[in-house]
Amino acid sequence: MTPQQIALVQQSFSKVAPISETASQLFYDRLFEVAPPVRAMFPEDMTEQRKKLMGMLAAVVGGLSNLETILPAASALAKRHVAYGAKAEHYPVVGATLLWTLEKGLGEAWTPELATAWTDAYGVLSGYMISEAYGPQAQAAE
Repeated sequence: MTPQQIALVQQSFSKVAPISETASQLFYDRLFEVAPPVRAMFPEDMTEQRKKLMGMLAAVVGGLSNLETILPAASALAKRHVAYGAKAEHYPVVGATLLWTLEKGLGEAWTPELATAWTDAYGVLSGYMISEAYGPQAQAAE
């Protein structure tokens, strides 16, 4: 990612943070709509899970300019997700859902340049997480 892309992601997330409850609700509603089998991996009451999502996004976005600071947490998260039943093929669905959520939440502020920046950010992080959870060959398969 370029420094400009990092700045775009961070600036746009500052607009999402105030609507984090709505954004996380949109995200999970959409995820369960496009990938119904993943619903079983989550608790019935999603309140805490939605907070965890937004907290993790805030930490990742804040650490984009110094990735080494967030990689240990991303690795641990990826490995925990395996225990919940997550598979490498879930990552692209989650990424598409995240981008959809951001587009809905940001409205006219969602530009092609911003979409590319978020796509690249998610690609870097998800590629690392897939490799950590399933091995380098799994990332190559994606």
